Amino acid sequence: MSNKPLTVGLVQHACGNSREANLDSSIQGIRRAAQQGAKLVLLEELHGSRYFCQTADAASFALAETIPGPTTDLLGQVAAELGVVIVASLFERRASGVYHNTAVVLESDGRIAGCYRKMHIPDDPGYCEKYYFTPGDLGFEPVSTSVGRLGVLVCWDQWFPEAARLMALAGADVLLYPTAIGWDARDDSQEQRRQQDAWLTVQRGHAVANCLPVMACNRTGHEADPSAQSDGIQFWGGSCIIGPQGEMLAQAGAAGDDVLVTAIDYARTEALRQLWPFLRDRRIDAYTHLLKRFRD
Repeated sequence: MSNKPLTVGLVQHACGNSREANLDSSIQGIRRAAQQGAKLVLLEELHGSRYFCQTADAASFALAETIPGPTTDLLGQVAAELGVVIVASLFERRASGVYHNTAVVLESDGRIAGCYRKMHIPDDPGYCEKYYFTPGDLGFEPVSTSVGRLGVLVCWDQWFPEAARLMALAGADVLLYPTAIGWDARDDSQEQRRQQDAWLTVQRGHAVANCLPVMACNRTGHEADPSAQSDGIQFWGGSCIIGPQGEMLAQAGAAGDDVLVTAIDYARTEALRQLWPFLRDRRIDAYTHLLKRFRD
């Protein structure tokens, strides 16, 4: 791996009912990023379908697929053709009755370099993920690739400092978050702004606390609730690439498809950790209570 800055990209787009059309949007975005020099491209969470988790419906399990499978085969071909590393997000059918929300890393030669299964599974109005997804069992282990060690996490994971820290401690060069997050139409504009600001702030915090660049790729567009019990979700886009001091290197808008491309510099992590030695000064002897659910 070169010590030169790495050009990276992410692909933000709306999703519809057609798997083929959704994957075409992802692939066209990958091509645009590669044309601009990206060697690592991040896709959004569950980009092959609408966000089916708005409601619990057994029929949605038909969307799941194996790994390897049709999507990894297709994206592997694209990765090899363009010579880029791709981080994709799939509804994985692991076995009968065992399904995961899984991020897959395709190496630039098309092979599967590794996977990460979402560890933190939400269960909130509009986000019925516990119905569909078994919690991940691969741990917080970076995936080694030709463009570095990728600390891949997924959406709800991005609110937990422990997940980012464990990826950093395991040697991640960059943190990547495929994401599906948006607004509830019942919230007023001020509450919506507070929520999006909190989301961006926590990503910047992970970057600062670990001296690592962060990439977060979110969905965009409105998706109706299949059960018609709510007004659906307006995904707020805002996909971003953040530097290791929390600086915003590139950010997409709230609406519309977008491809972001910029450079990140892994060498800054070493320099910053010398100036801000958070890892050196951790009091690992005093953190035992972190293993408790709550300290009564």
